[in-house]
This record gives sequence, structure tokens and C-alpha cells, in this order.
Amino acid sequence: MFEQLGLIGCGLMGGSFALALKRAGLVKRVVGYSKSPSTTERARQMGVIDVEAPSALLAVSGADIVLLAVPVAATEATLKAIRHLVSKDMLIMDVGSTKRDVIDAGRRVLRDHVGSFVPCHPIAGKEVSGVENADVDLYVGKQVIVTPIDRTQPEQLQRAVDVWQKLQCNVVQMAPEAHDAAFAAVSHLPHLIAFALVNGIASQTRAEDFLTLAGPGFRDFTRIAASEPKMWRDILLANRQELLEQSQVFQRTLKAMEAMIEAGNADALEGFITQASQLRANWRMGPKKG
Repeated sequence: MFEQLGLIGCGLMGGSFALALKRAGLVKRVVGYSKSPSTTERARQMGVIDVEAPSALLAVSGADIVLLAVPVAATEATLKAIRHLVSKDMLIMDVGSTKRDVIDAGRRVLRDHVGSFVPCHPIAGKEVSGVENADVDLYVGKQVIVTPIDRTQPEQLQRAVDVWQKLQCNVVQMAPEAHDAAFAAVSHLPHLIAFALVNGIASQTRAEDFLTLAGPGFRDFTRIAASEPKMWRDILLANRQELLEQSQVFQRTLKAMEAMIEAGNADALEGFITQASQLRANWRMGPKKG
């Protein structure tokens, strides 16, 4: 049981965490802060938080657990705003989709107290944002990646793992570098492609006609193109090196398929599609068993 959650960022991810923590009986009080006062007020009205804080620093005053639910690019500024009240006994977590940049910010700002910071990435979310979309069940059954560093306090790491497990999450531990490489491939690149595809269609003179005819395949493939723009701008830039490497792999693969189509090589094209179809059919979301 925690006495107080200091929630910085009362949107979808932070709001859902606060609701889940409350339902599980893991926290007595939630003090929240967002850059937009209207967001913080709405969070209080919804029961997501109990007290509105006028600053990030005051949100963590008296907290024994802190969640940073801010865009990854805002991590360093947020840590600077709260560092004077950070102690070795305070558990600090984030929910960012990139980890090396977040950890670098933590090292620079928290210094001797960086051991209290346990970087996390819950594999959960929606294509809509905002506290009005907060969902107490958002994290249930989802994976949460924790990426501790050499200076992470073992007891804080265990506390973080315990919190997520009590929220019915499956916790996986990874090195930050491995995390960013993996998610460049399976998350950041798909978003990049979805954004590019939608904009590519929109740039054509017959775009409206094309979109009128689009069906479930287009809907499913492009769902993530409706994601929050500023958040994804920050993610794509933060993990640019790994993302650009994955983009090059994708472009080579696309060029190979284009060559098969141009040559009319039906057997090669069918084999390529079969390989992808079988891989996708056998794929199961979640950690490997055994």
C-alpha cells in the first residue's frame, strides 16, 4: 500500500494507472498535475485524482510513488521540476515508449537518486488520448517492459514489478538498448508506415474517391495513423537511429516485392506472401513460453 501517488500527466496512460491503482487498493491518495489546468480539473471530477497540484513539484510532495505519464521529450524537464523532492525511498516510474533517451535524462537530472527511477513501458494504449478516455482495465493482461540500469536499486525494481503484477500485468525485464531496437521494429515502424500511407493517399487528386471505397482492411491497417501526433512525433525522433535502420530493412523488402511484381514472377511473389502469411498466423502476442 502506498500513501500517495504523485501523478504527472493526467491523460490516458496516467489516468488509467491511477484508476487501476485505486481499484486494487494500492494507494490512499492521488495528487495529480498536468500542464493544462482543465485536464487536471477534469481528472479530479472523474475521480482519477483526489487533489489537483499547481505544479509537478507539488504533485510529488509527500508521494512515495510517482508516475511520469508525459511525452518522452518532456521527461528531462519534468525530472528537473521534481528533483529537489526526490528521495531514495521514492519509487519513480515512467510509461514512455522509448527508454535510452529517458534513462539518459534520468542519469543527468537525478544523479545520486537515479536508483529510485525504474523505467517502464506498458504495452497498452488506444488511438485516442486524454483523461476522458482513461480506462481502469487498460493495463489488465498487458505486458509491461521494465528496463533497469546498473544503478537501479534492487528494492525499487522489485516494488515496480510488484505494482504492475498487482495490476494484473505480465512484467518482462529487458536492457534499454534491446527494448528500443525491438520496438523500432514492431511499434515505431508500423506507425511510420501508417502515417506515410494515409498521407500518400491524401496527396493524390482522387484521394476522396479512394477513401470512399476503402474497407475493413484499410481500416485495420491504418487504425494507428489516428494516434496522438505530438506523442508520436517525440517517439519517432527519440528512437530515430533504430527506426531508420528498420525503415531501411522495410524499404529493401518492399523493393524486392516490387521487383517480383514488375517481372511477373508469380511463384516468387506467392512464396513471399506465403511466408508472411504463415508467420502472421503463427504469431501470438506476449512473451515466449518456456
